[in-house]
Amino acid sequence: MPSDFKGFDLVEIRFKGGRKEFFRNEQYLPLVTGDAVVVEAAGNGWHLGHVSLKGELVRLQMRKKKVPTDSKEIRPILRVATPQDVERWEAVRDLETGTMFRARSVVEELRLKMKLSDVEYQADRSRATFFYSADDRVDFRDLIKRLAEEFRVRVEMRQISLRHEAGRLGGIGSCGRELCCSTWLTEFKSVSTTAARYQNLSLNPAKLSGQCGRLKCCLNYELDTYLVALKDIPQVQRPLQTEKGDAFLQKTDIFKKKMWFALRGDNNWVVLPTERVREIQEMNKRGEKPESLLPPMREEERQPEVSAIVEGNLDRLDDKIKAGKRNKRKKKKEKDPVAAAVPREAASAPAAGAEAPATSSASSGRSAADGRPRGAAAKPANRRHRPPRPSGEGPARPEGRGPERPAGPSGEGGSGEARPNSGRGGRRGGRRGGSGSGSTPAQA
Repeated sequence: MPSDFKGFDLVEIRFKGGRKEFFRNEQYLPLVTGDAVVVEAAGNGWHLGHVSLKGELVRLQMRKKKVPTDSKEIRPILRVATPQDVERWEAVRDLETGTMFRARSVVEELRLKMKLSDVEYQADRSRATFFYSADDRVDFRDLIKRLAEEFRVRVEMRQISLRHEAGRLGGIGSCGRELCCSTWLTEFKSVSTTAARYQNLSLNPAKLSGQCGRLKCCLNYELDTYLVALKDIPQVQRPLQTEKGDAFLQKTDIFKKKMWFALRGDNNWVVLPTERVREIQEMNKRGEKPESLLPPMREEERQPEVSAIVEGNLDRLDDKIKAGKRNKRKKKKEKDPVAAAVPREAASAPAAGAEAPATSSASSGRSAADGRPRGAAAKPANRRHRPPRPSGEGPARPEGRGPERPAGPSGEGGSGEARPNSGRGGRRGGRRGGSGSGSTPAQA
């Protein structure tokens, strides 16, 4: 930066209540945003404020507010505020609350239709400015005399709008943030209920009005966006005509481009896209009426349900598992056919052999002839794998039953010979006896 460069000599100064004015830095003091400075007051004396903007940004702000840079009304900055100036300014500010309450009581005594909202003392305590709001013109000449006599200062009355009053007092809006008029909003544009209609807002004054009692300034923030989006929404000035009756517009979603219609006397709303609404309007212009508001359904190939597909897959999976188990059992039986034909009485074979030696010897001969082993390997697991009996043998009795009844002396094919039957071994010997010979229980 060149050594002879000089920045913009105008500075924006902020005072109480967010009031801002432009002052000229003739002495080119090294100021920083937030510094306290002493400036020349409008009448006589001096006032204290804080730097809010400096440099080229001040030029843009003045261009926005249409303030000429060479105006003679722009007052100079006297000096940077000293600690004594700040103490005196703070002492004067402590007097403002009591002064405002006393001035309100005087207004009530004079029965004036006005509302005092704030009082601002000049830093040198030579003048006091009273801010008020009123609906009609007020004659406050008597009020000025009484206030000047009581406070011994020069009194100035300044009328402000309700929006400026809310900005000076400050507060929290319905959105949960600090009021725009008390933070950054400086210009108040007119707000009408038309902005609320464009945004499909309920025309409820309690919800649309702010703390100032007027329509909220934020209604204008998104108005341009809604106006652009409304270009794609068809205007429905008359109901849509269908064969079932006239359909009236109930609601419009601007950004989703959907419109709700309902037939006369029907509480069920039908959602239509904007393309369908334009289509019905074109049909009505040609004198045609659709069967219903909804577009005709097109027949499409029905796809199988997901549940049917899943169940089929599970069934096939179960069949595959069962088939695998059967194959494993068959392979195991083919590898060891003798072990598969083990009789159930193998566990009691030693005891039975000790009790009935004659029966065991006869059975052992048949077992050798049949090719079946004795003991644990003689338990039949499946009758299908049991080896065939020799010709002439009688049918085997089922397992687990008691001793057979005597067939008499002349049984069919029987020899009539009584054989001892001792316990389970004896029964097994009798069950595996010769060809059709009926066994009789041993006589004591």
